[in-house]
Order: sequence, then C-alpha cells, then structure tokens
Amino acid sequence: MSGHSHASIPTWTWVAPALAAGLLALKFAGIVPSDATSVLVLAAALLGLAVFAAVHHAEVLALKLGEPFGSILLAVAVTVIEVALIVSIMLTGAEGSDAVARDTVFAAVMIVLNGVVGLCLIMGGRRHFEQTFQLQGASSALAVLGTLATLALILPNYTLAASGPSFSDLQVVFVGIAALVLWGVFVFVQTVKHRDYFLDTPAEADPTDEDAEPSPEKPSDRIALFSLGLLLVSLVAVVLLAKVLSYPLDKGIAAAGLPQAFVGVIIAAIVLLPEGMAAAKSAVRNQLQNSINLALGSAIASIGLTIPTVAIVSLVLKQNLVLGVSPTNITLLVLTLFVSTLTLGTGRTTVLQGAIHLVIFAVFLLVSAVP
Repeated sequence: MSGHSHASIPTWTWVAPALAAGLLALKFAGIVPSDATSVLVLAAALLGLAVFAAVHHAEVLALKLGEPFGSILLAVAVTVIEVALIVSIMLTGAEGSDAVARDTVFAAVMIVLNGVVGLCLIMGGRRHFEQTFQLQGASSALAVLGTLATLALILPNYTLAASGPSFSDLQVVFVGIAALVLWGVFVFVQTVKHRDYFLDTPAEADPTDEDAEPSPEKPSDRIALFSLGLLLVSLVAVVLLAKVLSYPLDKGIAAAGLPQAFVGVIIAAIVLLPEGMAAAKSAVRNQLQNSINLALGSAIASIGLTIPTVAIVSLVLKQNLVLGVSPTNITLLVLTLFVSTLTLGTGRTTVLQGAIHLVIFAVFLLVSAVP
C-alpha cells in the first residue's frame, strides 16, 4: 500500500475522475467530436489516470478494512474494470469480440503469474536475498487458479456439445456457476476460515534498511467515505472511456499488424498495472505474502468473476462465446502452472525463480504479437 499518510486525499485522485466525467459529459452531449485525435488522446490519458485513481481509493479503503479484505477489495475493483471493458467490446459485436473475454482472461493469468510474480521475486530477492511466505495460503490460491484456468480456457477445446473452442449454453452456465462458487469459497477461506494463512509473518525490521517505510496510518471515516464515492466515480469513468476508445484501439492494433487477440493483452495490462505496482512495492518491503495475495487474488477474481458475467452477456445477446485457447497458449498455460507450483511450493523464493517467470512472460508477449 502507498506509504504516505492518508490524512488527506491527494489532489490528482479526485481531479482525474472529475475531468474524465467532464469529458464524457461533453462527448455524450455531442459538444466534442468523439473521433477527433485530440479527444481520443485526452480520453486515453484520462483513462489511465482514472484507473490509478480507482486503485488509490481502493487502497485507502483497504487500509481501513485491513488485510486480507484489502487485497480482495482491490481484486474486485480491478475485475469490475476488466469485465466492463470486455462487455463494452462484446456489445460492439465487432470482429473478434466473441473471443475478447478469453484473450483478456488468459492474458491476465499470464501477466499475473509470470510478469507480476516474476517482477516481485526479482525485486524482492535482489534486496532481501531470500524471501518467505505462507505455504498454505499460496498453494491453496494456486490450486483454485489452476482449476479455474483449466476449466475456462482449456476444457472448451475438448467438449463435444458445441463446435469449436466453445461451451454449449448448459455447459457455459454450469462452468460460470462453478467459477463463481470457487471464487466465493476461496474468499471465505481467505477472510474467515483460515485467515492466518494469508497474513504476512511479521518480518524482523532491518535496522540498516533506510527504505523501510513507516506503516501507513488508518484513514478516518470521512476520508474512507470520500474514497468510496470517488472509487465508484472512477470505475464508471474507466468503463465509459474504454467504450469510447474500444473502436480506435481495434483499428490501431490492426494498423500495427498485430493479431486481434492482442486487444486482450492490452486490456489486461491496463487493468493489472496499478495492482502489479502495489504487489512489487510490497515485495521490496519484504512483504512477499501481501504481493502473492494481491497477484493471485486478482487472477482468481479475473476468472472467477469475469467468466460468469460474460457467460450471462453472451446468453442474453445470443452471441457465441469463444473460450478455449490455442495449442500454443495451452502449452504456455500448462508450463506456467507447473513452474508456479514449483516456485510457490517451498515457501521460499530467490531471484532465479523470478528470472524463470519473466522468461516465460517474454515468450508469452512474443507469441501474442507474433503467433
């Protein structure tokens, strides 16, 4: 979490959502042309700021609630943004919109398990040599994530009720419910039943460490309420700005000669960037448990909440939902889950494991751009 005190709300965190709301109001009133380049550039900048503002306010509320509720709140806020971006693209019915949910969820899993975890292990390992975390928490989170990823992204390729990498209506409803149930049970275990599995073991403070941050104070009720309101405004702004930008984004990706599936990578990267930064900060502060909670929690929420939502949307719109990933991506997903099991299976991590995850992440980016 951010180290500065939350006695007051930083100016940019309410200015950004306010400006975003203003731009949207002008656009929907027809005062500004929506296809002008300057408007699109402004919209893209405000989208980025609104995402960071949303995460900042989620962090303030997380401090108020305490761990592990904070991680869960952050994961849900991030997933709301992600689902909204996916659904806004599905509603356009453009080419490839039936696969955008799959591309985004797969990209989210790869970014989290390889990019974010790899970065955390390298940054933390460089400074603290070897880091420890709670084995029960990490392995249970990974079990949930592996199950969700396999059911949602690999299984549809091999079912027979519907043709292609898709589920039949009955199957998609069942898998959607199963994903939601698994996420719900995981959150219950994380917050109630086995809460201690997901808490940092208090690290001995290193007296020589100049960068040790004082633990941030709890925000007041007034600040927390403000942040709740601003969080909602920021989330709505993100969703509507994404809607404005989804068509130019598609055109830009086609113009750059990148495959359609790259839209999913971009959405997942925008959505996970602030959370990835929070996880990396925690790793540098030797709170690896918190990093792993943030990273795995957001990936679990990404599948557990996205799949049921897009299942409902696809049934309502009578749109085909492509979920199964390509053989190339199945290979990467299986490799990632296998290596993650080894990395998170000892309770201790070093720089080497971080390097392995980052190499897999680089290969994922390569085959996303050059299939």
